[in-house]
Amino acid sequence: MPLRIFITGASSGLGAALARHYAARGATLGLVARRGDKLAALCATLPQATPYPLDVCDSSAMQAAAADFIARAGVPDIVIAAAGISVGTLTEQADDLKAFQAVMNTNVLGTVTAFQPFILPMRTARRGVLVGVGSVAGIRGLPGGSAYSASKAALITYLESLRVELAGSNIQVTTINPGYIATPMTAVNPYRMPFIMSAENAAAKIVRIIDQRRAYATIPWQMAITAKLLRMLPRPLYDRLFANAPRKPRQLPL
Repeated sequence: MPLRIFITGASSGLGAALARHYAARGATLGLVARRGDKLAALCATLPQATPYPLDVCDSSAMQAAAADFIARAGVPDIVIAAAGISVGTLTEQADDLKAFQAVMNTNVLGTVTAFQPFILPMRTARRGVLVGVGSVAGIRGLPGGSAYSASKAALITYLESLRVELAGSNIQVTTINPGYIATPMTAVNPYRMPFIMSAENAAAKIVRIIDQRRAYATIPWQMAITAKLLRMLPRPLYDRLFANAPRKPRQLPL
């Protein structure tokens, strides 16, 4: 039986690359994104793909999409919460409060909203994989990226809690922490991005990790080493090293 895959943030970047990868394996897809035109264009190129144009922060719309997908295809084998936004922010700027709220809502609550309607059906089926896309930026706080770093740190901890909650249910929870991926979100970065991956390369690595049923992984391997070193840095040394680090431009989320 073909895999049944539900992916959020699927209209571009990593989400679209994951959709193409699984489509090549013959999967039945449910794809979510806010940008309905881009989502429809992607689905037109993929067999067995149903578009769900909605905002992941809209829990009612997400529950309706989940119910529709289950009615069409059955309980998904894998749900990947790939929707996310990244913008530069400064707490001192009142205009950035909306950006903070949007980043936290999409990156954290959007993942919760994506998973919630599938957990009870997966418990009943006694199978399923929930995949959350964190970031190396969630390991330590980055200057100028406070909203994004905080959201990904919260997401990593949420996924850990969820993994423990679901122990014994046969539902796998997988945390993926990518480094830099060449997407529209990183295209605006005015600084060098070490070990940057194409979206297709990142998607292939993530699919391999999911196939291996790993609970936690950082990609690429060079960033996994970097993340471990960042965790080990004493706070005073980290502060000195990163106080003048290059920063992502401030902007309102798209």
